[in-house]
Amino acid sequence: MRLRAEQLTQHLGKGLAPVYLVSGDEPLQLNEACDAIRAAAREAGADNREVMEAGTGFDWNTLLAEAASFSLFAEKKIIDLRIPSGKPGREGGKALAEYCGNPPPDTLLLLTLPKLDRQQQGSKWFKSIEKLGAVVQIWPVEPAQLPQWIERRMRSAGLEPTREAVQILAERVEGNLLAAQQEIEKLLLLHGAGPIDAEQLTAAVADSARYDVFELVDSALRGEAVRCLHILEGLRGEGVAAPVVLWALHREIAQLGAIAVDRAKGMSIDHAMTRARVWDKRKPLLRRALGRLRPAQWLALLDECQAADAAAKGADPRDPWLLFEEILARLAT
Repeated sequence: MRLRAEQLTQHLGKGLAPVYLVSGDEPLQLNEACDAIRAAAREAGADNREVMEAGTGFDWNTLLAEAASFSLFAEKKIIDLRIPSGKPGREGGKALAEYCGNPPPDTLLLLTLPKLDRQQQGSKWFKSIEKLGAVVQIWPVEPAQLPQWIERRMRSAGLEPTREAVQILAERVEGNLLAAQQEIEKLLLLHGAGPIDAEQLTAAVADSARYDVFELVDSALRGEAVRCLHILEGLRGEGVAAPVVLWALHREIAQLGAIAVDRAKGMSIDHAMTRARVWDKRKPLLRRALGRLRPAQWLALLDECQAADAAAKGADPRDPWLLFEEILARLAT
């Protein structure tokens, strides 16, 4: 069967298919669809998850072997298979068709691919998946529908925006849904749930701002210690709330910490980054940062973020901005 992204939640509430294929080039909606499928599988008892990336040289027998493996405890599992090229090739197509011909009863197969062309959708492996399970194709939000999409997201997060505020945010993000979601999260941190007007939104996300929390983090990851501390000082001077800075720092450190731990377990850096959903454009920057700190140091930085959170909430007598300086100094050196 084929499902639209907005139909997925209702479908999952009625039960799980043995296999799901999620394809598209819009990262936020694609990731959210996959997260929803994984969450439903966990609720159904699939506590084990095996992540595979079918890149160059991938042995497709690994998929069939994992499907055939038997758990002594009869545990359900998820096989999370990513195909970055969108083309499994002859060997992969054969393996996928074979899998669908005899799917294991205790396993859910989730495939993630970029947007598929007509030829791929006419292949035997695709038709096998479509017949056995569900295909969810993610389409970008058209410019004319973007304001409505943003308003729905804001209201579902507890915000009550004016029409003008929605329009301003739509113009700012220029179709980047992930950026829109990040701005909504920042608004929640700054103002909490409730009404948001154009003035409040402009103050929070104005393009004219000299300093940006995202550039702050990127400067630290590039090792630009002096510059990132200068940006931090600018953010504080402009009245940016401490929780906004902490959100950006914690988000990046948590992702890097997870990658570092996976690498320590023997996973390749490419696999670890794919598992952490790192955008291709950010991979060189994160590789550089990962080379400066060991896994234990990344985990220690997460502890520092917790301390800064307590300080920002008044539960710790220290100045959160001084703690931010310490975190940034460790990130950048």
